[in-house]
Amino acid sequence: MLTGEYAAPTIAFTALTVLTALAGLAVFPTLPIAARALDGLWLYPLVASAFVAAGLVGGVVGGAWSDRSGPGRPLTAGLALAVATLVVSGTAGTIWQLAAGRFLDGVSAGMILVATNAAIGQTFPDRLRPRVLALLSAAWVGPSLIGPPLAGLVVSWWSWRWVFLGLAALTLLPGIAVVVLLGRLPARGVRAGAEGPGLVVALAVSVGAGLGQYALSGRDAVHLACGATAVLVLAAFVRRMVPPGTWRAGAGLPATVLMAGLASGTFFTLEAMVPLMLNLDGGVPPALAGLAFTGSAVAWAISSWAQSRWLAGRPRHLIVAAGALLLALATGGAGIAAAAGLPAWVPASALVVAAVGMGMTAPTLTVLSLAHAPSRRTGYAGSAMQTSQNLGQITILALGSALLGSAASGTASTAGFGPALGVLVLPSLAIVMLAPRARSARPARP
Repeated sequence: MLTGEYAAPTIAFTALTVLTALAGLAVFPTLPIAARALDGLWLYPLVASAFVAAGLVGGVVGGAWSDRSGPGRPLTAGLALAVATLVVSGTAGTIWQLAAGRFLDGVSAGMILVATNAAIGQTFPDRLRPRVLALLSAAWVGPSLIGPPLAGLVVSWWSWRWVFLGLAALTLLPGIAVVVLLGRLPARGVRAGAEGPGLVVALAVSVGAGLGQYALSGRDAVHLACGATAVLVLAAFVRRMVPPGTWRAGAGLPATVLMAGLASGTFFTLEAMVPLMLNLDGGVPPALAGLAFTGSAVAWAISSWAQSRWLAGRPRHLIVAAGALLLALATGGAGIAAAAGLPAWVPASALVVAAVGMGMTAPTLTVLSLAHAPSRRTGYAGSAMQTSQNLGQITILALGSALLGSAASGTASTAGFGPALGVLVLPSLAIVMLAPRARSARPARP
């Protein structure tokens, strides 16, 4: 824990991370069970990706708001919205209401994540940022130990609904305390005339992403039309939400933003498929399935702490490349194990290895993005990172879902997941090759 003038923001960020981590780790493995109960397992890719698509909107709102008036207000608004969306999801009577709840939750998560990164960039000097990000990763350990197993027990003893509603009740009072701490954050605005992607652009991209995910759930004329519309919308608006040169991996912030999308898309797709794979035949108890997420959160935290301590003096682009290699090994091994028809827990265990790679890659890319951010535009850099991460998740999950094929219906064997998991090696290897493009001009200091 940092002391002195950094104590209050450190406590606020840590508490906020604990609350969001507890909700995220408990809800995510519950989604396949909720979708099955609502007779909507066929729409599971849309439910899973609604959260990600909405993060595009939340990221733009949170980034622009942080640059204008400081990160305290968007963080507070995001936390309040997060509690409300848990109620929406917990009272869902149809799969569409559950998808709407996940969309609103994605808006709140996007606001919180981008505003948190902007606050770190505005509050902490360069030398302390890796330590703060490692501390926030460590804040996931406690929720990872109790969140997924507890959610599994709640589902087994009562109902999946009480996972959402219980989290809303548990978050309310601690959330008020966090809001008080967030009020102490500095209110620093960006210079006049600075612009970022507009809300209309973000909404268009979010809708396009949602249409693309819906198109994957069927093969009739309506689904094909949605897919074509999604391609047109994304092609027209996506380039306005990321720095110029992102798609050609321009040196500095563009390459960093691109790699963030590739890494996030790879890990999220693996994470999205693990609960579906474990719940394929109902043979794995929900509490046991949650252990995969517990192990991955612990592995991520330990790896993040290691990169902030033992690897603090190493060139950061090399840390990114090393983490991406672990991602490639994990996803490739999972694909081989699934294709061989091994028990579901074998490929699912790759999630822990992948989390080690992400613990090295994700915080390091965040540090690099803050180093490359334009002056006093940490919100803009954070918004671009969030946009890339969400687009990467949507795109790679769409590719994985298309390769998954009939396995998504809940009737296929584990072998059906082989191609969907194996293809994740490609974006991981792309990060390894692109890592030198994100080399920081500022020397890393322990």
